[in-house]
Amino acid sequence: MAEQDRTTGTPAERPKVLPWLVVHTVGRLAVFAVLTVVLWMVGLDFWSGLLFGLVLSMPVAYFVLRRSRERLSTALVLRQEERRHAKEQLRARLSGDAAA
Repeated sequence: MAEQDRTTGTPAERPKVLPWLVVHTVGRLAVFAVLTVVLWMVGLDFWSGLLFGLVLSMPVAYFVLRRSRERLSTALVLRQEERRHAKEQLRARLSGDAAA
């Protein structure tokens, strides 16, 4: 059974995974790059700036990219549920169940 949009009553279109994956990945890389450059400007050497930029970018990206992470997670869960449902339907058809 497909989910329906609550406002229009039409079947809801599941969110696409790839655009949110790209947005989240590019966002994480951007947070890392910005923090690394800031740390270099503060006076850290090359390797220290890279390592501290990497470590600091994790919690910063967690808060800054919350929206894209949630949308990506939702899209992945919906895709997994659709695939599981399709697999169950295929198994039912192959076993000969008339209820499917």
